[in-house]
Formats: sequence, C-alpha cells, structure tokens
Amino acid sequence: MRSKLFFLLIIGVSLLFSPIKAQTNETECISKELDGSLTLRVWGIGRNKLDAVEQAKKNAVHEVVFQGIRKGNRGADQRPIVTIVNARERYRDYFDTFFMDKGEYKEYVSMADRRIGSTKRIKGTTQVSCCITVRVLCPQLRTKLKNDGIIK
Repeated sequence: MRSKLFFLLIIGVSLLFSPIKAQTNETECISKELDGSLTLRVWGIGRNKLDAVEQAKKNAVHEVVFQGIRKGNRGADQRPIVTIVNARERYRDYFDTFFMDKGEYKEYVSMADRRIGSTKRIKGTTQVSCCITVRVLCPQLRTKLKNDGIIK
C-alpha cells in the first residue's frame, strides 16, 4: 500500500513541475484585411532563426495556396486558392521554382504586421522553431496563379 501511495506521489509531483506546452504548430488566422489579404500566425523550423523565419513564410503561402486556413478568427476561414486535386504534384516544376529559396513566394508575404514580441522562438538541440506573424497577399497571389494558368 505504501509503495502505491509513494508511486502516486511521485507521479503527481512530476506532473506538477513538468512544463506544459500549450503551443500548437498550426497556422492560425489572426484577421482578414479589407483588401482580401490574411494576417496569419505561422510556425517554421530551421537550423537557425533566419532559416526558421524563411520556412514559416513558405509555410504561410503554401497553406493559403493548397490547404486553406481553418484555425483562428472565425470570420477569416479561407478555402485553398488551388482546389485541383494533386496540384502540387501536377505542377511540380512550377511550384518547386515558386517555393525555392529566394523564389517568387516572397513577393506575396509581408512582414508589415510584425509586432514587438510577436515572434516566438523555441531552440532545440539541432533545430529552431519560430512563430511569426505575416500577411499573405491573397488577391495578388490568386492573380499570379491565374495568369500562369494554374487556376481558372
């Protein structure tokens, strides 16, 4: 009986002092602007903070284009821009070039909504996770994809 109580006490104390992670690494919509752009809170992972921030920008554009945004502000639910099944594979050459480092995706991401303290950084042993606030220029992105023949 004593061993069971001791075991429960150890478990209780360890749960009490263990850090609780409330973060999720999902993209979250903060607001939808009047011009149609979306302000998002998005995560990225990289070797250092700069790589993680760039990956977060790519993730923001990628999710707006292929997955849509469902989490966050209810009024800002956004369907994906490209609704074609397997579009990423179908137009692989186009999107590989579009999302490469220093690619065209950068033209459709703005850091104008960045606030002091809005960037969160979690440093691991080999990588860094970073949460940033960005604005994705959806109308311009949609126009680009129409002009390039990806969507109708």
